[in-house]
Amino acid sequence: MSVDMRDAVRTELGLFLLAVQFLTRLPVPRDLPFSDDLLIRATKYYPLVGLLVGVIGAVVLVLAARWLPLPVAVLLSLAATLLATGAFHEDGLADAADGLWGGQTAVRRLEIMRDSRIGTYGAVSLGVVLALKVTLLTSFAPGVAGWLLLLGHALGRMASVHVIATTGYARETGAKFVVPSVTPDGYRLALSLSMAVLILGILALGSGAVLLGFGLCILLGQGVRLVCRAKIGGYTGDCLGATQQLGELGIYLGAALWL
Repeated sequence: MSVDMRDAVRTELGLFLLAVQFLTRLPVPRDLPFSDDLLIRATKYYPLVGLLVGVIGAVVLVLAARWLPLPVAVLLSLAATLLATGAFHEDGLADAADGLWGGQTAVRRLEIMRDSRIGTYGAVSLGVVLALKVTLLTSFAPGVAGWLLLLGHALGRMASVHVIATTGYARETGAKFVVPSVTPDGYRLALSLSMAVLILGILALGSGAVLLGFGLCILLGQGVRLVCRAKIGGYTGDCLGATQQLGELGIYLGAALWL
């Protein structure tokens, strides 16, 4: 391998690890290069980070299901993914629900989203989504549920990347603030990685369940995007968390409708 090739591989690995650092609590090297430009370039690896989180959840679920009732295995799997991510996206869902439905104006909605406290809308939304995830995954065989976790986490994060690429940021930004962004080449790579995961899912579970789930993932993700545009004029980080959560849920709903 040439020196240029090694440098390119090292750079891409660093970008992936930077995405892991941003989206999860998983350990990464402390001396990772960091800059605003690198953070933007790392966005393309969000679906791959989602796949990694899905693998963690799937392994815990399948192993736990050997000795424990399936509902317990699913709950342990959920706990593992929450620990891996620090409930990053779930927190976004709760904050987005509080802001979008609790404020009367765009300014007030954005203020509510900044509040670290969780309100009624956030608690109810998060509780319902988590309950639906657990109930739906419990309805599948462990192996099927494991595959759906891979799809849900990867494609749910692709839904967030799509929002970043196609929607304006809702908040005013200062000179020191970097708006979440993705380059055109980065978007194409993220989409390619997501399609690869989708094809693997089709090979494992069949086209009907996976494509229906993918359709609902798009539908729910776009629904969040449209609500955010209508209520606050764009997206925030919390909206991205809500998009990921609803996109992931769409995968499980679609599979349940088909299987």
